[in-house]
Amino acid sequence: MSSGSDSILDMYLYETNTLLEQLDGILLAAEQADTFSEENVNEIFRIMHTIKGSSAMMEFTSLMTVAHRIEDLFFIIREKTMEVVPLDLRPELFNMLFEAVDFFRGEIEKVENEEPLSESIDSIVDKINSLVNKIQNGGGGQPKEKPGAAPAAAGESAAPAPAPADSAYPFGVHVFFDEGSGMENLRAFMLVTAVKDFSVDFLSSPENTEADPSTSEIIADEGFYLWFHTVEERDTAVSAVQSAGSIRSYQPVEAKAESAPAAPAPAAQPAAPAPAVPAVPAQQAEEPKAAAPSKAPAAQQQHAKESLISVNLSKLDQLMAVVSEIVITESMVTASPDLKGLRLDNFNKSARDLRKLTDDLQDVSMSLRMVPVSSVFQKMNRIVRDMSKKLNRPARLTLIGEDTEVDKTIVDGISDPIMHIVRNSMDHGLEEHQEERIAKGKDPVGEIILSARHTGSEVIIEIIDDGRGADSQAILNKAIRQGLADPDREYSQKEILGFMMMPGFSTNTQVTEFSGRGVGMDVVKKNVADVGGTVSISSEWGKGMTTTLKIPLTMAIMDGMEVSVGESLFTIPINNIRSSSRVTAGDVIHDPARGEMMKFQGNFYPIIRAKDLFGLEDGHDNIEDGIVIWLEDSERSYCLFVDDLLGQQQIVVKPLPAYVNSFDVKSCGITGCSIMGDGSISIILDVANLYNAGRGMF
Repeated sequence: MSSGSDSILDMYLYETNTLLEQLDGILLAAEQADTFSEENVNEIFRIMHTIKGSSAMMEFTSLMTVAHRIEDLFFIIREKTMEVVPLDLRPELFNMLFEAVDFFRGEIEKVENEEPLSESIDSIVDKINSLVNKIQNGGGGQPKEKPGAAPAAAGESAAPAPAPADSAYPFGVHVFFDEGSGMENLRAFMLVTAVKDFSVDFLSSPENTEADPSTSEIIADEGFYLWFHTVEERDTAVSAVQSAGSIRSYQPVEAKAESAPAAPAPAAQPAAPAPAVPAVPAQQAEEPKAAAPSKAPAAQQQHAKESLISVNLSKLDQLMAVVSEIVITESMVTASPDLKGLRLDNFNKSARDLRKLTDDLQDVSMSLRMVPVSSVFQKMNRIVRDMSKKLNRPARLTLIGEDTEVDKTIVDGISDPIMHIVRNSMDHGLEEHQEERIAKGKDPVGEIILSARHTGSEVIIEIIDDGRGADSQAILNKAIRQGLADPDREYSQKEILGFMMMPGFSTNTQVTEFSGRGVGMDVVKKNVADVGGTVSISSEWGKGMTTTLKIPLTMAIMDGMEVSVGESLFTIPINNIRSSSRVTAGDVIHDPARGEMMKFQGNFYPIIRAKDLFGLEDGHDNIEDGIVIWLEDSERSYCLFVDDLLGQQQIVVKPLPAYVNSFDVKSCGITGCSIMGDGSISIILDVANLYNAGRGMF
């Protein structure tokens, strides 16, 4: 496939996925209100119209057909308002639409994986058609009886045209729709609506097609007629026929006033080639005549245009890489040893200006990659809705801080972990029966809160449920049975909850659609760690559980404190540093295991010596000669002993080579590296894993 085709496909996938996200949000809100607003109806019609047209262009027939059928359905609702859908049919309408969204997503996933699309779509098409019939019959499932009399036309051949109902309309157009297109009565109604926008007076045959589904058979067999006063009016309306969707052919016909057979009509003309978006809604058909009146609301005719463009993420990665190199090169130039001892006032002024510009460029390039977490949060609405129905467990999802922005790569990385935690809250957390919640004095409807907030250079995401919480004893017993815990040792609440993030650990005794397969919080922990984040769990039995994700705003650039140990340089993330100080030997407390501890704000914290941990030959041994830094991550606090603080600066995070990573250096507390202004390498420390690596020292 050519690069041009790849580009078109990428744009199609991006646009369709965006529309499906938008559609999901509309459906969830509408289901809560048990109705669609006029704006919702117009928006869904537009979404289906766009998916239908772009899918037709890409020759994805299954997607095009289903979108076309839903578009027909919402054409009826748009013309007759939501009142045309009886209350007892609305749950069926919402369920069908959610099923359609799942169908679209499944087909799009097949396209992305280069798999063949579904060949049979009869099931979902039949559901849509059945719903249309029920709506047209006021909620009844059976179509009306076919009227006894029908126009006597001779199909698609150039046979004499039937007489119009009024002899003042002798000039007609005989239209045939595509074979097997279905719902021909609605297509005829849509064509009539489009012709009305041209402000011409005409008749149609059969009449009342929108109210009588049985006319579909007549139109499929004998065609559909439009009758006009003059040839000019007919010619004007032909443009609407040409631009309408699903038209197989059309031909001009004439009828005499006394209903005599018309003269042989010209040969049938093929329908005009379908445009990329086959069907043209009424508000678009009016464009050839600007002065023509329109019944569509102004909001429907004009959609607010945003000054946005979509950019491939790989291009943003390249931009960030170039900007990072500029930052490094700028530091190397201004810190060049060749400049030491020279008085260069003009150079120093220019260097300061250059630093300001590179900082601005860095900030702008970073902001291009920042996207709100709302794209992830909104998906959880659908999960809570579906599980609530399947488990018969009423629940609501509350979103807080969904406008919080994070790097695009990180947003993609945390989507699956958040989804898994929300599913856990629904399946494990919330009580199975409302009576159980009521007996505990809780709201009968369970609540899951999904929140995000900024704290310096990281984002805190919390998933909170008000369910049963974690049974510490059950978790400990399971951990003992699996050999993860020592039965003779006492564990703290935090340690017990930590077992939930062990591989293969699950408290469910039965495999269900949602859990119990041994794939659990360990996957969540790994995925979050892959984007530089941490996971912690807190719970109180009977009151619920809180899962906290701490993730960096970006993995590309960070604020760090440079420290030295001998000739080696290390970078510590600023947000992990509580304080630093020089201490005396008397400030250090030795425990029976020869470990060292420091007291800060009334609490004692173990000391890790970076020189001993990394096996460095040079560096201070006397604690009074160096600096003690108090570090803290989401789960623990401790102190790190280094030689000196070199200062705070913004650094470019570089991944370690694959060869180095093969030695599992991350478990030793090393997460990456950075190039300093003088060309030296600084190792970036992972505060959480650094503690785990140093535990053997105390």
